[in-house]
Amino acid sequence: MTIDFYKYDGAGNDFVLVDVRAKDMKLAETEIARICHRRFGVGADGLMTLGSADAPYDFEMKYYNSDGRIGSMCGNGGRCIAAFAHRLGLGHHDPVSDRWVVDFLGFDGPHHAEMIAYDNATDKGVVQLGMRDVPCSEVRKCLEGCFLDTGSPHYVQQVSDLSHYDVVGRGRSLRNNSEEFPEGTNVDFIELMDDGQLFVRTYERGVEDETWACGTGVTACAIVSGVRQLKTLGGDFCVDYELKDGAYRNVRLTGPVSLNFVGKWNC
Repeated sequence: MTIDFYKYDGAGNDFVLVDVRAKDMKLAETEIARICHRRFGVGADGLMTLGSADAPYDFEMKYYNSDGRIGSMCGNGGRCIAAFAHRLGLGHHDPVSDRWVVDFLGFDGPHHAEMIAYDNATDKGVVQLGMRDVPCSEVRKCLEGCFLDTGSPHYVQQVSDLSHYDVVGRGRSLRNNSEEFPEGTNVDFIELMDDGQLFVRTYERGVEDETWACGTGVTACAIVSGVRQLKTLGGDFCVDYELKDGAYRNVRLTGPVSLNFVGKWNC
């Protein structure tokens, strides 16, 4: 079997995307892990499939970690697959915002995405993704930071000299703290910079390593810190939200997306 795939990245957080609407395609965990392997495969932080969905949704997104197992919501993945859907002609032009928009189902429910300053010729630009509401009651203090779920679970901790911090070593230890996080967690370390931006570095479960950016992680860090302009190793983000009726609502994650290349994978 040959699979047509598209390789996208959202601020260095990279993914293999496959359109499965017209195919009865089921990839085994081992095959997904091999595709994502950076020496034996395409190389990616994860793989996503774009499948059919009933109206009013344009498609369904399924996200798999680089270890091959089904994952929870991925913010950068959601922005990348929205751009992929736009390439495939899914979605519609919104006359009010004058933007191309798509609506889809993810692991954590419905999502709305908008193409902002997007260049169709190069498949590169800025994509904004609507994230799930986060009740204030679900943001809890633990250890030396806070834990919350923005579509995926995140533990956020402020540190000093983040540029030289042992993100992998400390992140792996916290990710596997079964007493605090029985199902594991992503781990974000933050530091407020002199320019007012929040510097974020993330250890992702499933990848089991640091990634260059994490969309749900950046969102979690913005909510915990109150800072809406954020910097990662792979690029800059903006996270907007409204604090209303005991929850963080209308949460919007905005950042860069780029199509890297198109290829075929022989299973």
